[in-house]
Amino acid sequence: MSGLRIPLDGGPDGARTEHAVNVLAPNPGIMTLDGTNTWLIGEGEETIVVDPGPDDAGHLERVRAHLDGRRVTEILLTHGHFDHSGGARSFAALVNAPVRALDPRHRLGGEGLADGDVVKVGGLEVHVHGTPGHSFDSLCFWLPQDRAMLTGDTVLGRGTTIIAGDGGLADYLRSLDRLREAAERLEARVLLPGHGPVLTDPVAALDGYLAHRRERLDQIRAAQAQGARTPREIVRVVYADVDRSLWPAAEMSVRAQLDYLERL
Repeated sequence: MSGLRIPLDGGPDGARTEHAVNVLAPNPGIMTLDGTNTWLIGEGEETIVVDPGPDDAGHLERVRAHLDGRRVTEILLTHGHFDHSGGARSFAALVNAPVRALDPRHRLGGEGLADGDVVKVGGLEVHVHGTPGHSFDSLCFWLPQDRAMLTGDTVLGRGTTIIAGDGGLADYLRSLDRLREAAERLEARVLLPGHGPVLTDPVAALDGYLAHRRERLDQIRAAQAQGARTPREIVRVVYADVDRSLWPAAEMSVRAQLDYLERL
């Protein structure tokens, strides 16, 4: 196989590049979109698994079945949130492989991961990019042979990323700038997100993310000028046309943006 291949229905399950394939976890929701994307990266008889997803026995067995007998050399985590890391320990036991992450709490039987590291699998390399913001421990993984960037929750296949309580908007904006520069410099062909479909125009996607953040900050400033003070009051103004089921997540993002504005 060669080049980017996406299922005819446009969904993320089974989406692939030449050396990476997605196995979708059955945990759809407001925050997880279609579910968590578990990425298998490999060549020959060796494979790396990125983000095993939640601790769901059926999903983990399905991932193992997709290995088709290939050996898992390492399990990598884009970050430690449960929908990405919850199944790591169980999957490690299934395939007898170490778990590597930036946060030591999520490592198991292996080294950590940090910006600038290079992980090898078969004849492939996976380059680690530190991208804090969504969470303090967020990482992205660049697969140069496919010109593909695995983005975890830093960039989603649709919608926008929430700044979690262990993240920060200033870090996130710097990470987006860094990813945008890397996407252009490395001539990235595709972003492989942690949720949602793949993105086949990386620079445009990142430009859109950056523009959206600037627009939201302007909207929050305008809401404050109108008298809104608390995160909930600001959400009612800025997210008035958004489904109310999304308001709790929006409030989390507003808190992060208020903290960012107070530090300027």
